Amino acid sequence: MNKPTISSIFSELSKLDEDSFPPVDKWNPPLCDNVEMRIDRSGRWFFMNSPIGRERMVNLFSRVLRLDPDGFYYLVTPVEKIKIIVEDKPFIIIDFELLDPGVDQVINFKTNTQETFSLNAEHPLRVEVNKETLEPSPYVLVRKNLEALISRNVYYKLIDLGEEQGADFGVKSKQLFFKLY
Repeated sequence: MNKPTISSIFSELSKLDEDSFPPVDKWNPPLCDNVEMRIDRSGRWFFMNSPIGRERMVNLFSRVLRLDPDGFYYLVTPVEKIKIIVEDKPFIIIDFELLDPGVDQVINFKTNTQETFSLNAEHPLRVEVNKETLEPSPYVLVRKNLEALISRNVYYKLIDLGEEQGADFGVKSKQLFFKLY
């Protein structure tokens, strides 16, 4: 097998429908272990220690990303599987839109890979608190078992929208309550 390049991987992925999510859970290609890819804590993608600057390429890669039971993330195509080191979560929530403020409000999130979805039962929000620093890390489920870190500025805007419910503080979306800390 030839050593994959970013161009060869992108070429393989370009054959896929750009507006849908391929069945990566059904693909079981061989592992290509001579490629180094990673996603840093701020959501930047790297190939062989070089940043991937093309947004379209990153967006396409994000559609064939999966988290396997071994705890590792993989970029999966029909012909190869590449392990990706992810420093925190593979996606970052960079913005949100509040629709119908009030009782029927909906919070729609946007990721750094241009994916959008509503905060709801299928896309719940959870917060982990660092035991040493007490710093919160808010996450939301994007799809399947892939989560996004909610960026600090989005998190603070959500806190501004928050309300108390009993002893808890959080936001409502799709008539569900999600704790913010």
